[in-house]
Amino acid sequence: MDTMEKMIAVFGTSKALKEGDAEYDGGRRLGGLLARAGYTVATGGYHGTMEAVSRGAKEAGGHVVGVTTSLFDAVRTGPNPYLDEEIKFPTLFQRLHYLVTSATAWVALPGGIGTLSEVALAWSLMQAGELAHRPLVVVGAMWREWLQSFSRNGHVQPKYAELIQYADDVEQVIMLLKPTA
Repeated sequence: MDTMEKMIAVFGTSKALKEGDAEYDGGRRLGGLLARAGYTVATGGYHGTMEAVSRGAKEAGGHVVGVTTSLFDAVRTGPNPYLDEEIKFPTLFQRLHYLVTSATAWVALPGGIGTLSEVALAWSLMQAGELAHRPLVVVGAMWREWLQSFSRNGHVQPKYAELIQYADDVEQVIMLLKPTA
C-alpha cells in the first residue's frame, strides 16, 4: 500500500516547546500512536507540537512527512530533524492546501491562528462538499469550548457542527480514526 493512502495530517502549534512540556509529550505520544496504527504522519514540518508528533512517529517506525514553505526560510531554523520526507511549497496557501486535501483524516492539537486556519479550511471544504467526509478530530478543551461556542451562534447547522469530533486526550484519537483504517 502506498504510504500516502493513509496519511493523517496533524495540525498544532509551532511555539517553542521541549520534552517534558505537556503539549510536547502529548504530541509525541500521538505521533507514536498514529505510526503504530499504520498511518503516515504529516505535519507542517517545523517545531513545537509539529516536531513532537514527527518525533513520536519516527521513534515508532512510522513514515513522517513535513510540509513546509519557503516563505519561512528567512524566519525559521528549518524543518525538524524527524522527517523522512520534506515537501516544500513556495507559499503558505499551497502548503495549507496540500495538508488539507492530501490527508485521509486530520487531527488538531492546540495551536494558534495557523492551526485554526487549517481546521477551518478542512471543515469548510467538507461542509461545502468539495472534500469527501473524513475524520476531523480536535484534541483538548480549547477546541471544544471554542468550536462549540462558534457553532451555537446560529450560523452553523447541526449537521455541519457534527463534522468535527472531539477528543479529550491523544489516546482517544486513535479510536475516533478507526473508520479510516
